Amino acid sequence: MVISSVRPPLVKGEDGEGSLQVFQDPSMNIDGALVIAVYGKGGIGKSTTSSNLSAAFSRLGKRVLQIGCDPKHDSTFTLTKKMIPTVIDILETVDFHTEELKPEDFVFEGYNGVMCIEAGGPPAGTGCGGYVTGQTVKLLKEHHLLEDTDVVIFDVLGDVVCGGFAAPLQHAHYCLIVTANDFDSIFAMNRIVAAIQSKAKNYKVRLGGIIANRSADTDQIDKFNDRVGLKTLAHFRDVDAIRRSRLKKCTIFEMESAPDVDIVQQEYINLAKSLMENVKPLSAEPLKDREIFDLLGFD
Repeated sequence: MVISSVRPPLVKGEDGEGSLQVFQDPSMNIDGALVIAVYGKGGIGKSTTSSNLSAAFSRLGKRVLQIGCDPKHDSTFTLTKKMIPTVIDILETVDFHTEELKPEDFVFEGYNGVMCIEAGGPPAGTGCGGYVTGQTVKLLKEHHLLEDTDVVIFDVLGDVVCGGFAAPLQHAHYCLIVTANDFDSIFAMNRIVAAIQSKAKNYKVRLGGIIANRSADTDQIDKFNDRVGLKTLAHFRDVDAIRRSRLKKCTIFEMESAPDVDIVQQEYINLAKSLMENVKPLSAEPLKDREIFDLLGFD
């Protein structure tokens, strides 16, 4: 496969002592739109959160583009009602000659006009996710698809924070971290905070805040936030309607009205409004692994 033999430029030491990172061409900057990167522990609900947040922005009249950055390419199926082809798969069909592609080859319209892209990724162990992100943004720039966009949401693979999968942070204004009220989720969140801190030395990305997900309580999240300087922007409890919306392949905004559904919808609308109007960049200091172990838990 072609992608496995293509090596993106690497720069050592710019994003942290001894680090080796994918280099972003300055011409690939995303200008004009609010760019958000969504991270968190694998399986925590980033794709559900990203898609519902995209839907909320669209309900506020914003032109939204969601980019799935996971090789399993399932970020946008609740918006499009199908598994759409990935950028990498489509590029392979034209031997990576981008000039042969049209926007409709890789951009698909979803719920309420949200435009959807699945970047995809190389086979396991054969390539770099940063290259995939870079190629996707390059296509968007070449076809002038970012000029009429108000919000871009990157939905990023799991809790991987290597140079490749941290690449969306090079484009983003804010990073949102999705977490549950448990040790493993918060441990992963701490690693992501460290990655953002490194990227912020050379890029505009800043921490926007935390989204508490699938949790009745937030006591452990609150304890961590207070210690490192984070803030919870939204809290989505373990509502069965959210689970059912994934099975129905739709957003929460397409579920039949009910008290719990209405509450979740309004929380997403409030989150979108906050990100457009009131979000303030946060300065957070990640903890050492042992410090998290000692901090969390019950007395």
